[in-house]
Amino acid sequence: MGLEKYSRQILFEPIGQRGQERLLQSRVAIIGCGALGAVQAEALARAGVGFLRLADRDFVEESNLQRQIMFEERDARERLPKAIACQRRIRRINSDIGVEALAADVNPTNIEEIIGDVDLVLDGTDNFETRYLINDACVKHGKPWIYGAAVGSYGLSMTIIPHETPCFRCVLEQLPPPGSSPTCDTVGVILPIVFMIASIQVVEALKLLTGQRDQLHRSIIQIDVWNATYHRIKLGALLEKSDCPTCRHGRYEFLDARIRHLASGLCGRNAVYISQSKRVKIDLPSLAERLRSVGAVKLTEHLLSLHINGYEITLFADGHCIVKGTTDVDLARKLYAQYIGA
Repeated sequence: MGLEKYSRQILFEPIGQRGQERLLQSRVAIIGCGALGAVQAEALARAGVGFLRLADRDFVEESNLQRQIMFEERDARERLPKAIACQRRIRRINSDIGVEALAADVNPTNIEEIIGDVDLVLDGTDNFETRYLINDACVKHGKPWIYGAAVGSYGLSMTIIPHETPCFRCVLEQLPPPGSSPTCDTVGVILPIVFMIASIQVVEALKLLTGQRDQLHRSIIQIDVWNATYHRIKLGALLEKSDCPTCRHGRYEFLDARIRHLASGLCGRNAVYISQSKRVKIDLPSLAERLRSVGAVKLTEHLLSLHINGYEITLFADGHCIVKGTTDVDLARKLYAQYIGA
């Protein structure tokens, strides 16, 4: 099809044919394929970004469908990993671009590889710990990344260019204590704010990928769509004033895994998330055979689910796991060790 499918975008003067050609040569990693990540991925695929790497640790559930536009009821019934579901949809939208799906936990063991050969990283996550990790890796390797968050009717976004703008830790130096920040699972979220924040992230991505850094907003943008408020906080002077441990002193504490929780409750879901501190590869079919004698097992191409004693243990091949039916981290660890292994 050539450039015809992008003809209306090419007519937009700030992009033009030269910008479109740059987009087709660009590579982007999207970390988190839920609400924000789904909008980012679809928008960038339709814009003709040449390669997308999609990473997400979760699977599709029915409660996702209200705000996560990539997914359908069939995906929830099949408990399809979000990264795989996104990949399938993008291939139907634009078969000319490359798309790689990683149904895996993004952690200190793999993030440098995930971002290593891309031009830009977009934040589609739902937790601060992963954002600090993204920040560490991107600052260390000089990769721009675009932060975004949306909860309730409120959202915010910030574009980080290492050593040119303040980084995420310049603005938020310490990891907020658990339970101190609202989440979609505690106060809900409406789709319009997801669209607005993801759209701001995508516009910034288009500027960066077409070489127009002078057009970046260089601020924290805050929007409450329900109350119709919009604020911009300029960040220009913060870089000089900050004594940031990451971008000023080169200490990558999250990347070095010194600040890393291997198990944590999933707020509002009656579930615990467990990740691995090192790389593993689990033979899911073999494990499924061993587990059939102890409980109800369902095996798909991408994950294994075990139902036993009122708990549901969902395991991915890289060893990360979601234990539903409890918020007790110690109990979840015990169940993991008992049925999966240490």
